[in-house]
Amino acid sequence: MGLLGKVLRKSCGEFWGRKWNIQDAFTVAVFLGLHSLCAFAPFHFNWPAFWVAITLYVATGLGITLCYHRSLAHRSFKLPKWLEYFFAYCGILSLQGSPIEWVSTHRYHHQFTDTGKDPHSPIKAWRPEER
Repeated sequence: MGLLGKVLRKSCGEFWGRKWNIQDAFTVAVFLGLHSLCAFAPFHFNWPAFWVAITLYVATGLGITLCYHRSLAHRSFKLPKWLEYFFAYCGILSLQGSPIEWVSTHRYHHQFTDTGKDPHSPIKAWRPEER
């Protein structure tokens, strides 16, 4: 029996060996919704919307890499509070979770790199209940 058969035989509340929660369902809905809307992009293209998309891409990228990762998770430098809040807000726009959740998961990742407890492990799927 292939992977599809195994997935179809699982109960509705379980997928890939772990229980889904409301955040998982919301994440999938947003992911599918945004990617479905992208199918309409070629029919509604205009340059101002293109530049808004590029601006948001840069803002959310700075929010994650500069604020969440470098400033909050690793404390590699300090920002003035107003600028830290601004970049944290830009990070929130990326839909990768709250700053506290993101930083906590990232620090946990560094604590248990490439082990069974690593949330980003290439070795084994991570389950929140093991945490």
